[in-house]
Amino acid sequence: MSIQNEEKIWNLIDAKREAFIELADRVFDTPETLYKEFRSVKEHVSMLEAEGFRITQNVCGMPTAVIGEAGDEGPIIAILGEFDALPGLSQEPGVAEHKPITEGGDGHGCGHNLLGSAALLAATAVKDWLAESGVKARVRYYGCPAEEGGAAKAYMARDGLFDDVSAAISWHPSTFNAVQHGNSLANTRIDFTFTGKAAHAAAAPHLGRSALDACELMNVGVNYMREHMPDSARIHYAYLDVGGAAPNVVQATATVRQLIRASDNATLRDMVARVQDIAKGAAMMTGTTMEAKVYSGVSNLVGNAPLEQAMQQEFDKLGPVPFDSDDIVFAEAIRKTLTAQDIAASFQRAGRETPPDLPLCDFVAPLQRPSIGGEGSTDVGDVSWVTPTVQARVATCAVGTPFHTWQTVAQGKMPAAHKGMIHAAKVMAATATHLINSPETLKAAREVHEQRQKTTPYICPIPQDAKPPIIEQPS
Repeated sequence: MSIQNEEKIWNLIDAKREAFIELADRVFDTPETLYKEFRSVKEHVSMLEAEGFRITQNVCGMPTAVIGEAGDEGPIIAILGEFDALPGLSQEPGVAEHKPITEGGDGHGCGHNLLGSAALLAATAVKDWLAESGVKARVRYYGCPAEEGGAAKAYMARDGLFDDVSAAISWHPSTFNAVQHGNSLANTRIDFTFTGKAAHAAAAPHLGRSALDACELMNVGVNYMREHMPDSARIHYAYLDVGGAAPNVVQATATVRQLIRASDNATLRDMVARVQDIAKGAAMMTGTTMEAKVYSGVSNLVGNAPLEQAMQQEFDKLGPVPFDSDDIVFAEAIRKTLTAQDIAASFQRAGRETPPDLPLCDFVAPLQRPSIGGEGSTDVGDVSWVTPTVQARVATCAVGTPFHTWQTVAQGKMPAAHKGMIHAAKVMAATATHLINSPETLKAAREVHEQRQKTTPYICPIPQDAKPPIIEQPS
């Protein structure tokens, strides 16, 4: 693919950058958490309509999921977007101190206002490129809700929404620039509900069977299990129902959510079975009954070398995000609120040590780099199990910024975030056109994908009969 072609797709991005920056800012201003993204998806649908995409709404029965498609015949390139926020992270943008807009309100602490807008901009540029060039291919924008704990893409993958896709492309806001390595933690969230028998805790405690006791005994068992699981595995928990606030009543019901993570799906399934046995034991010890219900689950991310090499080529041609002196000034102000440990950890997954005096990332990490540092989970993992998938990490905020914090939200509408968002759109769109122009790369990517499927078939961590935890739209 010539540099002239890349410049063409970059120019198509720049031609519409302001409209999509405004889209990102509107989504920032109306933060909505998992499966409640009604205003955010409406903004994305309006943009899809304005750009002439063929639109499918209520995807997989999820009111806040949408697909827009353009082009006909040929390979199908999916570009994945998200727009959900996080609870409790309300924050004034452009302020380098903790200052909530609404106390206890929500906020875009993972940059998904930028993520969805850049992905839709990339899809729009590819659509325009296809129309101008006459190339036969299709581009699909997937507007995906509930990445933060709701696993919408896993439901989509399970139900075949990516089965005809030739390759999927995504990105995530970050403190560095890199093609993401194919690793993340598989996880599942399971709600364990115990049911016992209420009783007067003083007059007749022997008649009671405490569901809260069962939850606590389960947590004790899980804590002892921690010594005997792989180093990369994680288990977290939260009480959803403690059975009431009256200590003189034996709690008849209680629910604890266990979030179980592992390096791959097979290890996750083994750990889930062990946790379920612990729950059964807790029920036996307390004379209660137990019901386990899967709330969500995601697979580990699977890499694809041919796609990663293609994206790296495009990223290297584009270079790092072009930040300016004003961006640096605000980044420095944010960095004053961070610890030395925050800053030192920033480039772990970029495969290098973080210079202590670097406010914004000024390089694109090489593809061949060590994978170090902690990993989270993403429902992009399930997409990668059913079709070849590649992701970029693009700098949108100060070096050292921990995500899921007010500092991330404070930077979410700043010019540096907008520059990173536009850069991400260029990386994704250029990768998409590269793949469309290179059938041999798509073929190689598919061969790598299918070889893995032969050795390790995909088993979705969400049961076939489970449905997304849909939230009704407020009237």
